[in-house]
Amino acid sequence: MPNSLSDPRGLRLLVFDWDGTLMDSIGPIVACTRAALLELGVAQVDESLIRGAVGLGLRETIELVFPDVREEQIEEIRETYRRHWVTTFRDEPILYHGVPEMLAELSECGYLLAVATGKSRRGLDHALEQTGLGRFFLSTRTVDEAPSKPHPGMLLGLFDELGASARETLMIGDTTWDLEMAQNAGARSVAVLSGTQPREVLERAGPAACLGSVTEIRGWLASDSL
Repeated sequence: MPNSLSDPRGLRLLVFDWDGTLMDSIGPIVACTRAALLELGVAQVDESLIRGAVGLGLRETIELVFPDVREEQIEEIRETYRRHWVTTFRDEPILYHGVPEMLAELSECGYLLAVATGKSRRGLDHALEQTGLGRFFLSTRTVDEAPSKPHPGMLLGLFDELGASARETLMIGDTTWDLEMAQNAGARSVAVLSGTQPREVLERAGPAACLGSVTEIRGWLASDSL
């Protein structure tokens, strides 16, 4: 594995999505959403709609799933979801196999590591503490600090804070929201197939590669092919 000075693509900053990329949390997110809707007596929607919105901020997810939702309903759903998440679901997700070892190796190689996620700050901080991964990341961005994906704000903020340019940055994620955010920020991206979106959908967003899992990024970065 090359260090950051010899990376064949000139990459310095690796930005990871969280849910569906580093952590297997899509099932609990869907279950939490269904529990919140059931409590509120809101009509249940097809699970594929919920799964397809994972990666957006909670507000944007609600607006996508319920296009005609009223503002007061958004707040009620958000608060109910958050309560169910904290009390029942937030400790269910687990890291994908090999993630800590992968991050340790990339850090030792000299890459700058960061997170850009649709989670809340509270949610991400809990996950970082729960998993012990916080030590690997120089900075993180959530929907509490920047607009939801695919707006480029999360990445632009990381560029400024960490002193990396768009051309030196790679976004790694499991949704088109991640890949389109990278495009909007002028950065490159790699898709992983551990989330809800199939390869053909992800490839339409123009990633440099489409990998089976996030841990394959080590071999891809070490390869000579551009």
